[in-house]
Amino acid sequence: MAKDSYLVGLIGAGIGPSLSPALHEREADRQGLRYLYRLIDIDVLGVGPEAVGDLLRSARDTGYDGLNITHPCKQLVIEHLDALSPQAEALGAVNTVVLEGGRAIGHNTDVTGFAASFARGLPDVPLEKVVQLGAGGAGAAVAHATLTLGAERVTVVDALTDRAAGLAASLNRHFGEGRATHETPDRLPELLASADGIVHATPTGMAAHPGLPFAAELLHPGLWVAEVVYRPLETALLRTARAMGCATLDGGGMAVFQAADAFRLFTGREPDSARMLADIAEMAGVVESSAG
Repeated sequence: MAKDSYLVGLIGAGIGPSLSPALHEREADRQGLRYLYRLIDIDVLGVGPEAVGDLLRSARDTGYDGLNITHPCKQLVIEHLDALSPQAEALGAVNTVVLEGGRAIGHNTDVTGFAASFARGLPDVPLEKVVQLGAGGAGAAVAHATLTLGAERVTVVDALTDRAAGLAASLNRHFGEGRATHETPDRLPELLASADGIVHATPTGMAAHPGLPFAAELLHPGLWVAEVVYRPLETALLRTARAMGCATLDGGGMAVFQAADAFRLFTGREPDSARMLADIAEMAGVVESSAG
């Protein structure tokens, strides 16, 4: 008989505002499940990211069914796992751990989450030349997703040159030479002038980091803009891009689809992502327009 009671959690730093508990628990309630989603915040616990192994062991001992993992533990958790999905292995980052039968298996639903959101929100946009701003944990996932979706070439731009170069090299190893390159932020004006679209994967635009990640005049109507930030759903970048006539994608879809994929991995049940999209719009204080 299928289980109807689940204990899951999120390990990360500064995760108090996370919408993951509500997203998971609301969907579980609708499916008649008892589902408790706990926050395991290393800042609150007063421990460093290297404590992720101990926290994982403790969760196993306590009877957790699974964990989500976020910044800054997505890479550090890997050495404490028994196996990785092909996606997580290719990315070198884990955001979902399934605990079952004494084993801890790592997955990455950021990649599938962004891909599903992009396919839904920007289904017909050109993907020949894509610029991605940001090469951190989220950046690695969305770059993989963008190339999986069929982008011909992704140019990774990051203030940390080594990080951009490392991500581009790993993308070329995985997808084939020439699919990714890297540049410094001062090249953005010429890159965006000829690009089909930009994926924004830095914290700029979050409630705690307001503002635009680059000058507004670099936007033009021929450019599509995809955002990873989802709090707020409408960032300054998206608002400015929309006013310029750009096709846009907010970060809410990625948040929902990665949560839906994690829910499926934890429970074996099919989540209703349409209901979860409505949940996040409501929780983020935005009523989705009929077009969105």
